[in-house]
Amino acid sequence: MVRVVCLLLFLLSLAGCSSPASATPPSPRSSAEVRLWQDASIFTLVDRLIGSAHRRVMVEMYELGRAEVVQALAAATARGVDVRVITDPTVKASRDSAAKLNSLHVPQRAYPVDDARHQIDHVKLLVADGEAAVGGMNWGRHSDRNHDYVLEIRVAIDVDRVASIFDQDWNLAGGHPSPLAAVVGTVSQTAPGGEIRFALESALYHAAHRVLAEVYTLTDAEVIADLVFAHRRGAVVRVVLDPNQSCNQRAFALL
Repeated sequence: MVRVVCLLLFLLSLAGCSSPASATPPSPRSSAEVRLWQDASIFTLVDRLIGSAHRRVMVEMYELGRAEVVQALAAATARGVDVRVITDPTVKASRDSAAKLNSLHVPQRAYPVDDARHQIDHVKLLVADGEAAVGGMNWGRHSDRNHDYVLEIRVAIDVDRVASIFDQDWNLAGGHPSPLAAVVGTVSQTAPGGEIRFALESALYHAAHRVLAEVYTLTDAEVIADLVFAHRRGAVVRVVLDPNQSCNQRAFALL
């Protein structure tokens, strides 16, 4: 079981479809409100958002192992910014960074992963004042070598939703569970709930023109079937997988 937060605005645009019939279609976002960052440049965004924050910084990160980010968070705390950090305790680099943050008086909590469900906190998000960054890039020591994407968002309703998800997780990590009600919108989470699966399956089901998917691991039989059905309906379907993940071999063969 993996906890994930994603911005489904990007997902739905890639699928070339409308939102599920039961949802209100998201309003168009301008390039000034949403910007795509990739690869090492993502850390330019991270440095800018943390360094320029005046009011708040919220970080929830699966792998946090970059010393310069830890120092930037400490510097933000020192200048009076409300900084809070959630890490995954199953990752050694994150445990080490959490200990360092604690020594620097930066408020931090470990997400209470459920070992019985083989759960991890795979969220990668940053909220700084009225902006947020959500995507797939970890903040590990060598993560800048990886190919990955992050969306920078300035849409108030989306930033508020991401901040609410962070607060939900912060409260849970503090021993005070307050799960959010499930919603259908551009920002979704999983565990709690199944918002991302619902949105993903709906997007694939309604895809009329194209589906472009780039996935680190693809093992879900239902999602694979949805990709095949979209192709059979006449949509242009293209899938990029990581060849170093042996678990992708079955999906590659089936597709």
